Amino acid sequence: MAETSASPALLLKDELDIVIPTIRNLDFLEKWRPFFQPYHLIIVQDGDPSKIIKVPEGFDYELYNRNDINRILGPKASCISFKDSACRCFGYLVSKKKYIFTIDDDCFVAKDPSGKEINALQQHIKNLLAPSTPFFFNTLYDPYREGTDFVRGYPFSLREGVPTAVSHGLWLNIPDYDAPTQLVKPLEKNTRFVDAVMTIPKGTLYPMCGMNLAFNRELIGPAMYFGLMGDGQPIGRYDDMWAGWCTKVICDHMGWGVKTGLPYIWHSKASNPFVNLKKEYKGIYWQEELIPFFQSAILPKDCTSVQKCYIELSKQVRAKLGRVDEYFIKLADAMVTWVEAWDELNQTGKSSEVPNGAAK
Repeated sequence: MAETSASPALLLKDELDIVIPTIRNLDFLEKWRPFFQPYHLIIVQDGDPSKIIKVPEGFDYELYNRNDINRILGPKASCISFKDSACRCFGYLVSKKKYIFTIDDDCFVAKDPSGKEINALQQHIKNLLAPSTPFFFNTLYDPYREGTDFVRGYPFSLREGVPTAVSHGLWLNIPDYDAPTQLVKPLEKNTRFVDAVMTIPKGTLYPMCGMNLAFNRELIGPAMYFGLMGDGQPIGRYDDMWAGWCTKVICDHMGWGVKTGLPYIWHSKASNPFVNLKKEYKGIYWQEELIPFFQSAILPKDCTSVQKCYIELSKQVRAKLGRVDEYFIKLADAMVTWVEAWDELNQTGKSSEVPNGAAK
């Protein structure tokens, strides 16, 4: 059955927030207007809070700057990164919706091979509303998509699937490369459109990119913390990686799924590889120890909530990664602060506070 571009506009309209971190005017929203306008936006302004960020007319949004973050979180604002896109996770804290879609302001509407514009949000919603299959790989990928199914030999006992917590989308044009790869391949573009969605198997980690990402906030939200990055920190550009590793370990423990593949967005510009290298170099070094840590992380059976899982993970970060660098002791403390802030804002209703004159 053919889908029209108009039909998805109402899908989860009152159950999903779009979170956008930015330091600039949001002119890019004009390109997304047909797909985003029916939804509520949470804009997290990074950098100078006195700068006025312009948002195109007609969008329903609230905008938070650093002053708002400090006012709403008080001392706990220390867990929210400054001068780094990791600040986006503040939007996850103050949202009241079941689902979150987050996108960067240099990402535009991509086109499929037929030339049709891709409604990335609609595809993310489809991914999240359909089950995942983390315990047994289906060679025709997502068996719940139209026109496919479980292949011969797939256990019937596993065909019901499990809830999907995370939908990780991809990018045409500028790929999400690290600085060394950018330097070696400065002109490389991603032109391959792969029409596939797949569940990442249990026990397998992946590099989660935050610029085209959706998740079930009610399921995995308390673990979707983008860490301490940017100003005053020894590392940057690992915010989404950290969140991806933590959430994958917890999803595996809780029996939930993570999908990757469609939808594609058009990533318009490559960031400066020399600036990126300065931000990433410790992460590139540290990740050789971080990955084995997450691969071997085991959460006890009494971790029956995401918050309990995340606090346990923070203890393991402190005990094992604290030996790698004292930064990880600081990060472990911030993980605890994040969960405390999450519980506080999501129990007392504080997150319904309106930022200083910025709600529309």
